[in-house]
Amino acid sequence: MKKLLTLILLFVVALQTRAAPLTIEITQGLEGALPVAVVPFAWRGDQGAPPPHEVGGIVAADLGRSGRFKPLPTEDMLSKPSRGDQVDFRDWRALNVDNLVIGEISPNGPGGYLVKFHLYDVFRGEQLTGYSIPTTERDLRATAHRIADIVYETLTGQPGAFATRIAYVTSIRGGTGKARTEQVELRIADADGYGAQTIVSSKEPIMSPAWSPDGRKMAYVSFENAQPSVWVQEVFTGKREKLTSFKGINGAPAWSPDGRSLALTLSKDGNPDIFVMDVARRSLRPITRHRAIDTEPAWSPDGRSLVFTSDRGGAPQIYQVSVNGGEPSRVTFEGPYNARASFAPDGRLLGMVTRVDGNYRIATLDPNTRDLRILSTGRLDESPSFAPNGSMLIYATRAGGKGVLAAVSTDGRVQQRLRLQEGDVREPVWSPYLKNERNR
Repeated sequence: MKKLLTLILLFVVALQTRAAPLTIEITQGLEGALPVAVVPFAWRGDQGAPPPHEVGGIVAADLGRSGRFKPLPTEDMLSKPSRGDQVDFRDWRALNVDNLVIGEISPNGPGGYLVKFHLYDVFRGEQLTGYSIPTTERDLRATAHRIADIVYETLTGQPGAFATRIAYVTSIRGGTGKARTEQVELRIADADGYGAQTIVSSKEPIMSPAWSPDGRKMAYVSFENAQPSVWVQEVFTGKREKLTSFKGINGAPAWSPDGRSLALTLSKDGNPDIFVMDVARRSLRPITRHRAIDTEPAWSPDGRSLVFTSDRGGAPQIYQVSVNGGEPSRVTFEGPYNARASFAPDGRLLGMVTRVDGNYRIATLDPNTRDLRILSTGRLDESPSFAPNGSMLIYATRAGGKGVLAAVSTDGRVQQRLRLQEGDVREPVWSPYLKNERNR
């Protein structure tokens, strides 16, 4: 009966249920952030039926959230141009603004819009870039994030990551004593916390979400029937399938860069070891065989090796091994505890959890120089995940007696905190760049 009840209680929502949004608070910004002005985008259609989102406001919020820009408050603007011939650069020089973004939105067929924007260098009085982007009401926010990405890359030389998504697990508890309940949900949201949606809900634990490289699938661990199993679910349709349900541990799925394989932790042969599964063929091959605990695999960007956590040296440390197997090499040597490692997109850094004076902190490690940089300041920080441009790490921490998410730049100079109105939040993972994303 319990197993049947568990199956009934676990259901797939498939992007139909809107969850409570994440609220993002910048707790530390970059000193000397670049002053930028983003003028509210003008609406060129029926004034009684404006677009549902103010695109300029979203762009400004994205740039401000990066910590690298300081958007000018709208109320401080001396003028609000929307076209190039309306710009008087003297207004913006007087406000000590380095760059200016203006734009307008026009109707473009049934349910469609045409968004135009221009980015200017104020002191040179020159346009740096500008585009006309057709979009729909559904994709208007995504278009705003795309514009913010273009502005960010033009001004910094680094691709933006505003038009991406994050996944995370929430736990909402209710009742007391024997009537105590817990609802666990796997959710996804835009990188700014908007549009949170539940894709899986259960009374049992959900762990270790992992995006596929194309952003269309999610692997995760579910404890249905009180047994951990690895599932893969299509994000847009909700279709899912069970990949492993061996006796013992089935955990820590990690997609290969080409999306054809999953690295897993399995204890089906006794001790927890690292395996690689060909997803199409369902074939397994062992990567490690050791009496110690080997877990938390993560792929190198070139797909040739894996890093993982092992206590084979007596305490949890990071090791690296070829995907063809062989003898692993130890990567971390500083500190008594290092775990949960993953590569930055360019492969130059490892993000990980390290223990410092009894506290668990997020850190980066240069594998070549062994330079270890502590980035976070919490007591129990865990589950770091790189943004696809490598500029920030999102992670889980504790604040006010509950689990929350936080983000920190890889240089430690920009910090954010992401809060939910209810429930504990944990195990965040940043999506890859979403190419040719289906309408949501």
